[in-house]
Amino acid sequence: MLPIGIGERFQRFFQLESASGILLLLCAIIALIWANSGAREGYEAIWHQHLTIGLDQLNLRYSLHEWINDGLMVIFFFVVGLEIKREFLVGELNDAKKAALPIIGAAGGMLVPALIYTAFNNGTPAIHGWGVPVATDIAFALTILSLLGKRVPLGLKVFLAALAIVDDLGAVVVIAIFYTDHLNFIAMGLAVLGLGILMVFNRMNVIRPEPYAIVGVLVWLSVLQSGVHATIAGVLIALTIPATSRIDVRDFRKDVERLYKKFLVVGKKGQTDRLTHEQQDIVTSMVLKTEEVQAPLERFEHALQPFVSFVIMPLFALSNAGVHITGGLGVIFSNPVSLGAFLGLLLGKVTGVFGASMLSIKLGLASMPRRTTMLQFFGTAIACGIGFTMSLFIANLAYDSQEHIDDAKIGVLTASALAGIISYMVIRAGSKQDVDVNEAEEDSKPAHA
Repeated sequence: MLPIGIGERFQRFFQLESASGILLLLCAIIALIWANSGAREGYEAIWHQHLTIGLDQLNLRYSLHEWINDGLMVIFFFVVGLEIKREFLVGELNDAKKAALPIIGAAGGMLVPALIYTAFNNGTPAIHGWGVPVATDIAFALTILSLLGKRVPLGLKVFLAALAIVDDLGAVVVIAIFYTDHLNFIAMGLAVLGLGILMVFNRMNVIRPEPYAIVGVLVWLSVLQSGVHATIAGVLIALTIPATSRIDVRDFRKDVERLYKKFLVVGKKGQTDRLTHEQQDIVTSMVLKTEEVQAPLERFEHALQPFVSFVIMPLFALSNAGVHITGGLGVIFSNPVSLGAFLGLLLGKVTGVFGASMLSIKLGLASMPRRTTMLQFFGTAIACGIGFTMSLFIANLAYDSQEHIDDAKIGVLTASALAGIISYMVIRAGSKQDVDVNEAEEDSKPAHA
């Protein structure tokens, strides 16, 4: 057991918004060092080990790398789907005026990188990778703001989170439409049937997670065989999860107070340190009430977020970021795939996000986040160039050639690293500017007797 001080520090670490991004960065660095060391063959051998799940003819046999990308990443996309649904129902995207800035910014931040990549690879087989630089890694991007603490206004963090969610939605659409193989319509029909059953559960207000989990696995298996990338199943399943609770907060409070009073009355009768059968029944009823007051969407998101952040995403980084770099980083400027991905993220993202956002503000379609300086906003647009998770994921789907996959990954990793460093410096400078302005305003106020 950890000493109390150390245990508290670990608790605080895992509660930090930036913890996932920091762990992701460490895993990416480990993967890069490993893949470029003398143990490179061992790195590749681990991820190409095959794992079989099932019995006799009914089994799934994939490499460890495929289990992570086509299996565990479905859970990642499921949580992304839950976040998208929540934001559109009750978050920053549920109001047209509030949603305008992140939606327009995300649209610009997807279009310009795709055009830059296309300019370098037009007329070649590598053109299929235009989707690689369109995505933003929400964990890494928010880590940059989190590292700056209270110097960054809350409105800017909310804007970036909302933009990244819209960006994720766009990336999911790109994967579903442009990176889908030949379709198996029978498997697709079974997937649609499974989604229909989940919608029935939703309409019946089923709140237990087990029915959704069982049918959800069947939907994933069907999508896996359909030709549509399996991770799309995660998003589709998430959209069927109920976002409303069975009872509201007011009824919950009344029910719990009534049960608590009953619990105390029964306790006085028994006068014992052990729970009576009647008290156990009351406690069970309280537990059921806590389930009924929570929307299944919130319960799934709360339960899965730590597993996704601290297990799935680090595993993804370890298995996908290990690119063997030959010829040094200079290869980026001589290879159109690397250069397209690199400039698409580092130049295209900031140009698209900042340009589209400023245009929408000038036209009166949106407004700047409160207490945000222009430099802070510009730095946040640069942070959108941290592609990492989604960009690496799309790279695996976009190319038939392993050489192109590795070239794209080199561009993505280099651009993401530079975008992170530059955005931190720019936002920090913008935050200092904000502090100076506030201090000047304070000095200009008349003194009170």
